[in-house]
Amino acid sequence: MRRLPLLNDQWLTKPKTVLEVIVLLLMIVLTGPLGCQKGSVPEPPKSSPPADVAGLPRLLDLGAGKCIPCKMMAPILEELKTEYAGAMVVVFIDVWQDKDAGQKYGIQSIPTQIFYDASGKELFRHEGFFAKEEILAKWKELGITLQPKKPAQPEKT
Repeated sequence: MRRLPLLNDQWLTKPKTVLEVIVLLLMIVLTGPLGCQKGSVPEPPKSSPPADVAGLPRLLDLGAGKCIPCKMMAPILEELKTEYAGAMVVVFIDVWQDKDAGQKYGIQSIPTQIFYDASGKELFRHEGFFAKEEILAKWKELGITLQPKKPAQPEKT
C-alpha cells in the first residue's frame, strides 16, 4: 500500500508540528477573506495642510529625522522647495517630535507624502521613499503643472 506524503513517519513523530500546521491553515482559511475586505484597514482621515500656506499646491512630507528613508527624502524636499519656490510649497513635519501630527494626518508609516491642491484639498498620498522625478510626475498626473523658479539673470554691463 502506498502512503500519502503527508502521513509519513516524519510527520507522525512530530505531532506538535502537524498541530501547528493545522492551526495555521485554519487561521488562514477563517481570516483570509475577512482580512482582504475593503474597509478592513481604516482609511486615513482626509487632512488639511498646515494653515500658514495658502494659494499654492502643497507637498507635505511626514517623517522623522532619524528614519533612513526619511533622511533620503530630505535633500529631495530641499531641492523641490528651492527649485519650485513660488509654484509649490514643501513642508516637512517630524512626527517623532510632533507626536500629534501622525494621528492628525492619519499616518501609518513614514515617510508619507501628501499632495494638496491650491485650495487645500488632499489629492494623493504616498508611503515610503518617493524620488524627485516621481513626485514631479505625480503632480503632472494630478493635473497640476509646476514651473520651476527661473534662475537669477546676471546683470548685463
